[in-house]
Amino acid sequence: MPYAATACQLPHARTPDSRQKSTPKLGTQCLYVAPACQWLTTTTGRIALDGHSWMTAVHWVADPKNKRYTPTRTHGPRSMNVTTIVIAQELANLKVCRPGIAYLARKAKCSERTVEYHLGMLREAGLLAYRSKGGRVARGVDEASVYERIIPAAFDEALGIRTTGEGVQRRPAGIAESGRKTIGKLAKKAARKVRRPRRRTPVSGGARCTLMEGGTSGSSSTGRSIPPSETGLASGSSSHPAPKKATSGPRKLNRVGRRYQLAQELITNVPWLSMASAPRIAWIARHCADAGWTWREVQAAAEENNPIDPADARRPSGLLAYRLKGVHLLYADPAARCLMVTAWEDSRAQEHFRHAGYDQAASPITVTDTALEAMRTINAVLQPAPATADCTEHEEGRLGIETLTRAEVLEHRAFAAADPEYVTTMLLVLGDVDTRRLLTHRLVDQALTLLRLNTPALANAF
Repeated sequence: MPYAATACQLPHARTPDSRQKSTPKLGTQCLYVAPACQWLTTTTGRIALDGHSWMTAVHWVADPKNKRYTPTRTHGPRSMNVTTIVIAQELANLKVCRPGIAYLARKAKCSERTVEYHLGMLREAGLLAYRSKGGRVARGVDEASVYERIIPAAFDEALGIRTTGEGVQRRPAGIAESGRKTIGKLAKKAARKVRRPRRRTPVSGGARCTLMEGGTSGSSSTGRSIPPSETGLASGSSSHPAPKKATSGPRKLNRVGRRYQLAQELITNVPWLSMASAPRIAWIARHCADAGWTWREVQAAAEENNPIDPADARRPSGLLAYRLKGVHLLYADPAARCLMVTAWEDSRAQEHFRHAGYDQAASPITVTDTALEAMRTINAVLQPAPATADCTEHEEGRLGIETLTRAEVLEHRAFAAADPEYVTTMLLVLGDVDTRRLLTHRLVDQALTLLRLNTPALANAF
């Protein structure tokens, strides 16, 4: 059957195109295989016995002098080139022609889109046929297409290759005398490994410079250069213009840089943000950074209603995003932010005063000296007077507590709230009943609970 009469592979009649500047030579055919005939069951070619035989057909189709194939795409490569040969070489080396796009792009050192263009050209030229077309299968995994390397019927017809058998299983049985020289040249091309040429980009657009200015000039510049006068050299003056002063100072941060700067300050200074990621914090606090907030103002806005314990901040970035939602609109004025920070610092000071004995240890010199002075006062007030009967000693002790003024009672309670060991000393001196009368049950129970958690052996004595 002549090649021009096949159903799927026909000489493609093309309209004049601005891209096609030269017409094929007389007597040559422009190969084209319709998409419906790019399958193993519909192709008119035959399966190549090995990769070398298939590469001879690829070189025959890709010959730039005869232009046997021109792509039908209006974009992409204009014809088969070195990249097509490189990709074909990789396909010829595969035992099962099931290439991945990423694999071919890595081997050919080109983009995946370029690989898809050249695979499409190989299919249109009748050199590749689908055995099974890949696509996205279960669980969203991409499956590669399986191809068969095909030798077009036009190749056998042009070289006078005789085949036996039917369909795609045809095998070559001989070749005409006129095609032996051509097949020999194609076999040599197929045996050589083609590589993509390296792109040589010039270092600069101008001529190369040398130290003596002689690298690009055909004549010496010695006779044309005039040295400066010795008077000019001695005085230090020169006819050349003064060099420009460097006006570039320290680089100013742009909007993104300011966001990252604020994020780094928050991570460094705020305890519960120490383990957070700087890019996340920069994105969360972007509105505050754009408005000119400081890290202190951001911390005050985040801890305004409820202080944050670092142990409770399991996801600091999410917690900060929740606390800062809309605060840049609420405190848009710098004066409002200043008042907010002041109120936050006052509330922190009061909380620190209330929980100084629990959250952190108080100053040992101040508490100890004041406690000793208070103990001396209590011993002086409660020192029992000489009594005639033992039954009156306990009553005198109670009367001694009653003689304390209100200011002294509040002072003793403040000492007990600041130092739990002060409560134990009072228990040893006054006993349980009088200590609870003086310091209240809440302070005594609180101190004993803290001592039981820290030093159980000491607390068990009470």
